[in-house]
Amino acid sequence: MASSQVLKAVGTYGTTIPLTLVQDGERVMRICNACRYCEGFCAVFPAIERRLVFAEADLVYLANLCHNCGECLYACQYAPPHEFAVNVPRLLSTIRQETFRKYAWPGILAGLFTRNGLMLLAAAVFVPALSVLAIVALAEPGALSTPHTFYRVVPYGVMAGTFSAIAIAVSVPFVIGFLRFWRDVGERPASLLNRRALARAMSDAFTLRYLDGDGHGCAYPGDVPSRIRQRYHHFTFYGFLLCGAATTAAAFYHHVLGWEAPYALTSVPVVLGAVGGAGLLIGPTGLLWIKMSRNPDLNSPNEAGMDVAFLVLLLLTSISGFLLLTWRESPAMGTWLALHLGWVAGLFLTLPYGKFVHGIYRSLALLRNAIESQHR
Repeated sequence: MASSQVLKAVGTYGTTIPLTLVQDGERVMRICNACRYCEGFCAVFPAIERRLVFAEADLVYLANLCHNCGECLYACQYAPPHEFAVNVPRLLSTIRQETFRKYAWPGILAGLFTRNGLMLLAAAVFVPALSVLAIVALAEPGALSTPHTFYRVVPYGVMAGTFSAIAIAVSVPFVIGFLRFWRDVGERPASLLNRRALARAMSDAFTLRYLDGDGHGCAYPGDVPSRIRQRYHHFTFYGFLLCGAATTAAAFYHHVLGWEAPYALTSVPVVLGAVGGAGLLIGPTGLLWIKMSRNPDLNSPNEAGMDVAFLVLLLLTSISGFLLLTWRESPAMGTWLALHLGWVAGLFLTLPYGKFVHGIYRSLALLRNAIESQHR
């Protein structure tokens, strides 16, 4: 997409957060601003204190700055059953869901954020099935049942071309959502180059600082602070990054060194992929486990389906990767390669319309918080 088309797309959306939700958000933020008991828990409450009014753009920013640690709900003297009914984690979770829909591109796909079950079905069943059918139809006879190299099952050009096209397709919605969010919260493009703020925001993001509550961890899944959620998020986050690094290393082996996959078990791509895959087994499994016992008052009801869909796809990708590694010298290699590629493709195709987008907007909110903090 040309730059002029991107800018046009950025400027032509009209979705807004429901007025009743904005009004309730303003009411709750005013109560928090008057109370200030929770100002030491995370970045959200100091950001609230820097404001006297709370327009939609302010609520969008605060909702994505919130890490849903839950500490403020248990500390709040105005939480239900008090007549003020202040529940900051659930309120900001609900607004956050609306921001995902608001900044989605193209707008016709915004509904996928509330229908993640259908998207999971497509990504987990239909995309891998299409992958197997395509290989059966296009590959040489016996490709799925005869042991040989990966690229005799799927030619390198086909594999690289398909995933390059997917990468471009998912990058455009991310770029447009990124620009829409940054513009709406009142920041200029030049502020993205603030090196000091960038360093602080990256540190906050990579350490998951605000999943630490007031220093003892999240009040999640129950009311007792614990670091367990932070640790499972770290496994998931760094596992994902290591799998990306494994793909990059494999591309270097292929294009620079001229070595063809599959690679030795001690090779850089395999070691990085195995460690990253282990992270994507431990992290998502742990997060699914604690979600089953979490306090439902902490989240918007619509958020659970989106979380589960993303975590299940990460697990399917990781499990199929290990099975491919285990059976890569057997007649089952072709089938596991087809299924693994299908689940990876399904995962990436759904990234712009699922839980993954929270990482984009939360990182931008952390950057804006770092910029605001410089001017206190």
